[in-house]
Amino acid sequence: MRLVILARSLEFGGAERQLVALARGLHDRGHRVSVVLFYGGGPLERDLHEAGVPVVALGKRGRWDIGGFAWRLARALRRERPDIVHGYLAMPNLLALALRPIHGGKVVWGVRGSAVERSDQDWLERAIDRGEARLARRADLVIANSHAGKAAVVAQGFPAGRVRVVPNGIDTARFHPDPAAGQRFRAELGVPAEVPLVGAIGRLDPQKDHPTFLRAAAQIAAERGDVRFVCVGSGPPAEAARLRQLGDELGLGDRLRWVPARAEVTAVYNGLDVLALSSAYGEGFPNVVGEAMACGVPCAVTDVGDAAFVVGELGLVAPPRDPVRLAAAIGRLLDERDSGAERGAACRARIVEQFSLAALVDGTEDALRQVLPRRARS
Repeated sequence: MRLVILARSLEFGGAERQLVALARGLHDRGHRVSVVLFYGGGPLERDLHEAGVPVVALGKRGRWDIGGFAWRLARALRRERPDIVHGYLAMPNLLALALRPIHGGKVVWGVRGSAVERSDQDWLERAIDRGEARLARRADLVIANSHAGKAAVVAQGFPAGRVRVVPNGIDTARFHPDPAAGQRFRAELGVPAEVPLVGAIGRLDPQKDHPTFLRAAAQIAAERGDVRFVCVGSGPPAEAARLRQLGDELGLGDRLRWVPARAEVTAVYNGLDVLALSSAYGEGFPNVVGEAMACGVPCAVTDVGDAAFVVGELGLVAPPRDPVRLAAAIGRLLDERDSGAERGAACRARIVEQFSLAALVDGTEDALRQVLPRRARS
């Protein structure tokens, strides 16, 4: 099939890494895949170039670059002559549908999260969400990466029969147990091998609710003198400063380290004893949980999106915005640190067996084929 994947950019992020993995997987199976981006220059573009997947960057100059951007997008889609245009997130979804008379292909929407809090959205984001809900019946298919995501959009008015769940896939060849890499990361932080290390990995954003993680960390720190903590991720300078100040106010001091987002996080996972996901809302399939488990790291997660489904019986789940319960979950996993090898092997096996890249590509390929005319499926 001739497939165009339409997205904003390829900066560091879970949805973006999934896009790259999917594009490469479908390309390797002989489909003609290209990726069209609003904004070029993201660090994950290199992976597509190395795989031979064409990338078209439209050079959008900001939110209000509308006319020129729309003309460039229409020209790019007409040139690609796709069988399917697959949007990744809300605005690409709407544009894929609006430009169908020009590109002539089927339109598949991508849903990558679950219920959001309207107070964290500006007027344009809320308008886009309303537009999606009104126009969803015109899309040929909607692919959600989580059961929570499907439930959220169906509640907004999406037709349930047109929404298919294809869970994210984890690259278990890339994310695997690597004690030596983990020790290098710990050395970077100055944390000895025998000292327990708990980490949160994700952008500095209200959705990720770092304050709950920090308050849970402060409770653990008051009870356990040996535990250290690390937050890996980047965000707006004002948000980063606010969170650092909160960490200081909670008395975490030099027991907490802040590390900017990085392309290679396998070493980060391998350096942790426990990964904590403290998100308050909006998660679909949280990639960091699957990636950490593939590295043999147990996870304490909030019950947001499909996080509880991903960890199964191998992790612990706390209510969102409850630092006391999250601290208890982290503490219990730390108590079981001595049985880490057995639990770690079980964590990895769950990801390998249920959430592989092959499963992602298989599920998406099958879903996309269903919307094509019968003569185009072979």
